[in-house]
Amino acid sequence: MVALAYTVAFEGVEARLVEVQCAVAPGIPAFAIVGLPDKAVSEARERVRAALTEMAIALPAKRITVNLSPADLPKEGSHFDLPIALALLAAIGILPPEDVARTVALGELSLGGQLVPVLGALPAALAAAEAGRTLLCPRASGAEAAWVGATEVIGAGSLAEVVRHYSGDSPLAPAQPGEVLPPPFGRDLRDVKGQERAKRALEIAAAGRHHLLLVGPPGSGKSMLAARLPGLLPPLTPPEALETSMIHSLAGLLTEGGISRARPFREPHHTASMAAIIGGGRGAKPGEVSLAHNGVLFLDEFPEFPRTVLETLRQPVESGEVVVARANAHVCYPCRFLLVAAANPCRCGHLADAARACAKAPACGDDYMGRISGPLLDRFDLRVEVPPVAFQDLDLPPSGDSSADVAARIAQARAAQSRRYAGHETARLNADAEGRLLEEIAEPCAEGRDLLSKVAARIGLSARGYHRVLRVARTLADLDASARVRRPHMAEAVSYRLALSKEV
Repeated sequence: MVALAYTVAFEGVEARLVEVQCAVAPGIPAFAIVGLPDKAVSEARERVRAALTEMAIALPAKRITVNLSPADLPKEGSHFDLPIALALLAAIGILPPEDVARTVALGELSLGGQLVPVLGALPAALAAAEAGRTLLCPRASGAEAAWVGATEVIGAGSLAEVVRHYSGDSPLAPAQPGEVLPPPFGRDLRDVKGQERAKRALEIAAAGRHHLLLVGPPGSGKSMLAARLPGLLPPLTPPEALETSMIHSLAGLLTEGGISRARPFREPHHTASMAAIIGGGRGAKPGEVSLAHNGVLFLDEFPEFPRTVLETLRQPVESGEVVVARANAHVCYPCRFLLVAAANPCRCGHLADAARACAKAPACGDDYMGRISGPLLDRFDLRVEVPPVAFQDLDLPPSGDSSADVAARIAQARAAQSRRYAGHETARLNADAEGRLLEEIAEPCAEGRDLLSKVAARIGLSARGYHRVLRVARTLADLDASARVRRPHMAEAVSYRLALSKEV
């Protein structure tokens, strides 16, 4: 008899259905798992054997063969333990085969038969919903999987509970979705003394998801400004929360099995490897660019990152997705993030201060900032110089708008963009608009177009830079609740492209 169970194999954020076939036949006693399993899957037979022994279930003295179909798809991870155990129990007549075949299962077994939480419960629930099956998973993973309301999710604590559930002795209740409430964010934008232009740029960047580069000496407040961004961004919408949580589920970052509405804020160290930033390693796991999807990726000490890592950012920043290529697979992850980079003007950081600059000034500034290539620099919509703050300004009381005031304006601008792009599949914010759509929504007035033409001719603005200026101008108009892009919006948008250029 051949019994069937179902589970999933992960290819990026996609979960592909895998059929677990178990055959018990006469022959020399053996327990074999075939179908391109990795080491963790091959070792499942020992964990399953020990768990069944703990439940006083003896395996028959026959040849047991478990096939994972499709056989040419690599199978990785310990979550195959539970479906293998279910297929085996159905094959020896302990569980009803028809009930097992209606379930997608995943979970790791301890030697005592307990179910250990695994990664990827949320994508697995989506795959189960598409297949019209129930999802069975460890109880600790049920809260995140239950967010997919299109299918029933059953969370169990042990293999014994699963057996009692299928036998009808003690049915398990469906899991309930969990939500992790974000902690109160105490970093207010009013805490930053001075730097009004940088604050304005921060507001524009958050409103339209425009990439921002902050350049200034040490201690001028670059990192302090970036740390205030989470308090300015609106919470994730339900579709965005699901997208982001699927990636975090694969990375094991969902706390308490719940989904958070707070936007991710990732700040990797400048010694991080390319696999850590872009993704890769064992199993082609998501990198920081994907973990920051729908949120913020903050790269402090930007020129200190390896040049190869910086150059690999060019394609994800432009396309909103990253492909991790391996010899046997190409895994694609979404990565629409707001890139905020901070840099010192030179290695010593005091290029503009003749009394404190090093002996290599001013050539050291060109050498240091030269680590950022022109094509990568061209992808920053906003470039802002952050000057040092005078000592006497630090004693002044807080000034300017609070984070709550700025967040309200940002929410209003994003609401206008949501209405504008309601009928578009790819565009969500102004940073996504391109082609004819961008020309329609960001058509400037005659004066604004004349200004843009003069600036483009003066500084040799690239086609990419031209379009990015239009996007920023559209966001400025949204912040002003203006239906049309006017000359003041265009002038301010252009000023952020000039901030670090030699023409100023």
